[in-house]
Amino acid sequence: MANTTSGTSTFEKGFSIADIVEESYERIGIQGVSGYQLKSARRSLNIMFQEWGNRGLHYWEVANNSITLVNGKAVYTMFRSTTDGTSDATAVYGVDDVLEAVNRNASNVDVSLTKISRSEYQALSNKTSTGTPSQYFVQRFIDKITITLYLTPGDTQAGNFIYFYYVKRIQDAGKYTNEADVVNRFVPCMCAGLAYYLSMKKAPQRTQECKLIYEDELNRALQEDGSPASVYISPKTYYPEI
Repeated sequence: MANTTSGTSTFEKGFSIADIVEESYERIGIQGVSGYQLKSARRSLNIMFQEWGNRGLHYWEVANNSITLVNGKAVYTMFRSTTDGTSDATAVYGVDDVLEAVNRNASNVDVSLTKISRSEYQALSNKTSTGTPSQYFVQRFIDKITITLYLTPGDTQAGNFIYFYYVKRIQDAGKYTNEADVVNRFVPCMCAGLAYYLSMKKAPQRTQECKLIYEDELNRALQEDGSPASVYISPKTYYPEI
């Protein structure tokens, strides 16, 4: 008799915050959680999501959008959420950083923009000079980020676009019936990480063990994440002195 399979590969869909919490508590030997234990776990899960932002780029949170250039306007703002303000780029919220950007003119020709540091921007002598932008500087605040262009768009650049890729913040856990805003390959390390966080509060004797498992799971997920490109290696040529 042939084996019967599920025919699906969507385990993480329907794997709710409550399921994640239950799995994580069971890993440290606690079952049947309720009340404050659930609240404590959800808080720890949100803290862990924030900490993941310090672990590098999460490619499932990368998206793209555009900004319409305005004559004489160099600074464009995007907010953390809709309750913080109105973003200059339509419906762009939760932006954590801008990764790369291009200037697209009326002929749909893209020219790459160079991302510069605060110090490099500060060193520019005339920040009000107008023309086609070639550089941008990103400032990251608590509730928003700003993109400052150089050169400042002039009248002939108004109506053109800056197309950019940005990284979003991982969404909060929210209700216990929600699914986590996490791609499938990060589900194992998410459960291992929450177990580690909970062990510090509920089972300190298992904290070191849980930490080792978590770091191992997270390292594998980070290595697998991304969109690898082809690598070309050229031989090094050495010309000795004659």
